[in-house]
Amino acid sequence: MQNKANLLDTQINVSNCFTKHYENKRLCRPGENKPKQTQFKAQYLSNLFWAFTFLCSIYNLAMQTWTIQRLLMWVTEYLTKKGIDPPRLSAELLLSHILQMKRIELYTQFNKPVTSQQLDQLHDLVERAGQNEPVAYLIGKTEFYSLEFTITPDCMIPRPETELLVERAIEFLRTRPVRNSMAGNMMKKEEISNGSRIGTQFVCDLCTGCGCIAVAIGQNYPNARIIATDISDAALRVAFENVEKHRLTDQIKLLCGDLFDPIMSYLEVDKFDLIVSNPPYVSAADFEVLDKNVKDYEPKLSLFAGTDGLDIHRRIIENAAPFLKPDAALLLEIGYAQGQAVRQLLEQTKAFGEIKIEKDFHNNDRIAFAKRIPC
Repeated sequence: MQNKANLLDTQINVSNCFTKHYENKRLCRPGENKPKQTQFKAQYLSNLFWAFTFLCSIYNLAMQTWTIQRLLMWVTEYLTKKGIDPPRLSAELLLSHILQMKRIELYTQFNKPVTSQQLDQLHDLVERAGQNEPVAYLIGKTEFYSLEFTITPDCMIPRPETELLVERAIEFLRTRPVRNSMAGNMMKKEEISNGSRIGTQFVCDLCTGCGCIAVAIGQNYPNARIIATDISDAALRVAFENVEKHRLTDQIKLLCGDLFDPIMSYLEVDKFDLIVSNPPYVSAADFEVLDKNVKDYEPKLSLFAGTDGLDIHRRIIENAAPFLKPDAALLLEIGYAQGQAVRQLLEQTKAFGEIKIEKDFHNNDRIAFAKRIPC
């Protein structure tokens, strides 16, 4: 029992009499007179309750039953104190993962008891989440563009901001006249059926990571044929799992290599109607001040892009034109203050027009759009 007391002293800030109270295995019950020397502040009582719940779960479960509702409350409180954002959503995701339930079912079955084994599993995940390990990595999945994706530490976790990139890509594909190769490369009008333009359009997704952009486009635009590349073989294995999960193997081909390199030896298509990419764009200065859950856990290869964060953007912009059909588009996600610099890079090539920089819902630079000028 002394070892348990020492563990509690290490994990939470308690007073000496607080520890002695635990050593005696005596907790004051509601309405019971408490000794004067054990009049604790609410903060200390909450910390002890947390310690019993997760650090000494077997001991505590013998005393009381834990329901989904109670666990949601305490996990949320713990993650809040640890500065994990958002705490409630993180608690829901962890608990629904352990219980193999949908999040909505946590509330329709909030009186359901949780077993000792499940509580032990939850304890481990919550402790790691409290140390800033991303919840998406802990549960092995995340949601993007209303689709579920497998995720591992081999690839970056998709952000809500990137959904804007997908929206603009789908809008472009649906509204762009499709080149008819059987009519002497003349443009023709295409009928629209069920919100999608009839006719195959070829898309290239560079730095695909877990494949979220390619899958989201393919799922929402069935006439797209997508080639997705990434330099990381480990990330591509995750992407392949996601492509298979969403039954898009006929639409999406995955190639391992550096940006355009694997496409140059791919014989089926050499020019695209759209090139889209969310490349690394974190500068050296910004990398040093990233949140711990990003800097310490997500792959640096997917984040860091040189001193100004534009190393990969330069290479894409300088080499994209030969891979684009006339009037095709280049869509890039960019950093929060990189709009002007990316615009200048696009203008310097003399190959792009209609250049636009779009801000996200936080009013930060987020999307760079440019159309290929016909030769």
